[in-house]
Amino acid sequence: MAVKFGTSGLRGLSSELVGRVSALYVTAFVKMLEERQLAAKGAKVLVGQDFRPSSPDIAATAMAAILRAGFQPVDCGTLPTPALALYGQTIGAASIMITGSHIPADRNGIKFYRPDGEIDKEDEAILTALADRLADDADANRVEAAGGPDESEAAQRLFLERYRNLLPDTALKGLRVGVYQHSSVGRDLLVTILEGFGAEVVALGRSESFIPVDTEAVSEETRQMLASWAKAEPFFAIVSTDGDADRPLVVDEAGEPLRGDLLGLITARFLNAEVIATPVTSNSGIEVASGMEVIRTRVGSPYVIAAMQAARDAGKRGVMGFEANGGVMLASDFPLENGLLGALPTRDCVLPILAALGSAAAAKTSLSGLAARHALPIALSDRLENYAQNRSSSLMSHLTGSEDNLKAFLAPIGTPASTSLIDGLRITLADARVIHFRPSGNAPEMRCYVEAADEASATSLLAQGLAALGNWQR
Repeated sequence: MAVKFGTSGLRGLSSELVGRVSALYVTAFVKMLEERQLAAKGAKVLVGQDFRPSSPDIAATAMAAILRAGFQPVDCGTLPTPALALYGQTIGAASIMITGSHIPADRNGIKFYRPDGEIDKEDEAILTALADRLADDADANRVEAAGGPDESEAAQRLFLERYRNLLPDTALKGLRVGVYQHSSVGRDLLVTILEGFGAEVVALGRSESFIPVDTEAVSEETRQMLASWAKAEPFFAIVSTDGDADRPLVVDEAGEPLRGDLLGLITARFLNAEVIATPVTSNSGIEVASGMEVIRTRVGSPYVIAAMQAARDAGKRGVMGFEANGGVMLASDFPLENGLLGALPTRDCVLPILAALGSAAAAKTSLSGLAARHALPIALSDRLENYAQNRSSSLMSHLTGSEDNLKAFLAPIGTPASTSLIDGLRITLADARVIHFRPSGNAPEMRCYVEAADEASATSLLAQGLAALGNWQR
């Protein structure tokens, strides 16, 4: 089987996940719950899904596997991943989300949640070993379709209630906000939430066919579309999410997307956080700009969650995390003027969207003005698609194999001064620019991240980095 765990969840081609593979891994998951005494037979296991064409089949197979194992499948329908996680956390139930997040429709994935939250890397190893052990078990591989009681309305209602007191009732009154709906499972909930705070919402680009939206590496086609909408109408902002609505996309009045790590920083300040956990790919200026304790991790929500948990276990308060894709996670409860925002240690897109819009509105400034106040280095990123994983592995081995290899590869770009191997290869050049090469953990893609003092330098460095990746041959 070519499926494997990536930065967040099991991923693979839809054609590989539909059928016995999904039955096998879901069977292994409920078996793991039982063996580790995280859930007993008869307990509920929630199942949600995104709008990918393959998701309904995988969800039906998953529910049949849950039922066959002696548990109670619950159908939560199409809803945001954080909404499913919140509902499971609240009622003490394990959950499964069928989604490939931002990757193309010919791929899909499964995210697994224990009753207390997202599975970690240790769980992934146990789950993989169980799946290997059950690979020849006919019952574990049986492909059947089943359903379960529909609790989608309760799950979505709880998610809406979570954010009811995040901002004052009229915090966004008079602001015109576009919602790029595409095929996001959060498209309607997001409209409801924004209108609840007084915003004038305009729905944009709704699609009944699946559109992959990567909030970390926004495609040129998407950028042009967003810019055209911003030019046509006086929007305060345009907002959107990825396919399963756990990553935000916030676009300023000129149609320019705000980086996800900037959204995370804005959220940290909005919540008065004390500790931030974030991957090495997030902007290197966050430490200085935030004035908070910053813990750097590998890329992937399980690593951020593990770092948050360690900080909380050490007695730290106000602990949160975010990724360069903008997904925000809370390990602590945070006080609000009219209540409490409970911990939710899984990626969420709604909190950073509301934090950014609310902060700008309260400061009586535009989103571009709010972004400028944070004075971060200019950071850009992009990816090369269809970059075979054996090719990326060979490249990383070559670059880390010797200093001479790295110097030769970077000769047209600059001279390396220092390197970090926390995740991929992050190089600080002699002139203080930063370039970071990292193979994707869940798709045949090679990502490139850069930082520089100004937009022109960052744009040039990114182009050079992508060109070097594209030209490299084993």
